[in-house]
Amino acid sequence: MGNSNKIEVFVNLTKGDTVVAIDEKVLPGSLVFDSLNPFPGYYHETPTNPRPIYIYLVLARQYPLEHIIRATQNIEKEFQWNFDAGKGYMTIGSEFLNVIRLRHIPELDMVVKIQEAYLKQGIQFLMNKKLKGKIEAIVKIVKFLVLENIGEGIYLNAEDPTFAYIEIPRYLHQEAFVKVTMDVKYNWDGHEFDAARSSFYSNGKLYETVRIRSDQVELEYLTKIKKLYAEKIR
Repeated sequence: MGNSNKIEVFVNLTKGDTVVAIDEKVLPGSLVFDSLNPFPGYYHETPTNPRPIYIYLVLARQYPLEHIIRATQNIEKEFQWNFDAGKGYMTIGSEFLNVIRLRHIPELDMVVKIQEAYLKQGIQFLMNKKLKGKIEAIVKIVKFLVLENIGEGIYLNAEDPTFAYIEIPRYLHQEAFVKVTMDVKYNWDGHEFDAARSSFYSNGKLYETVRIRSDQVELEYLTKIKKLYAEKIR
């Protein structure tokens, strides 16, 4: 991976999510989803802690990744603060939607302002489509991250160390990943964590990984999880 402990990569993240369409504080007629439980395997947050805001803006069409990045950077300059925007795809049954996932926004009141800013950058939203109730979706996000290598095949998000990435021996499709993760958790007696399927490309190689979310991401803890995944992957 080179001499530096830090690497800059584009990460692909695939996860299940329960979402609900919201009508208030969004561009009228646009389809916007709120994630009800971004980390279903991780229950450490107490009832007094606010639920993290994860928003999906549904796009009118697919845009190249560089268009989304350029628009986001221009908006960050306009607002003079950074937010996390990832280009993504959402599958709901047979429905396939292009999305931008937002996080690190201070309040829902900012959503419509961000939508209006994206419109100024030429990014159009899907309009006049209604999806009601709690919806189970599979979401794939592509985003740029700086990872810090802290052990063999173990990385921390350098900007948010509650997220870690551990290498696994081979690629797993989503159904197989869910089964393996269930096997891992049935045999795990340590601190709870949320897991999502992921990968990143670095130095000419694609690394298959699991994204781990936990408030305990010490090397020993992550090494044990990595070993258990390796044992359960057949």
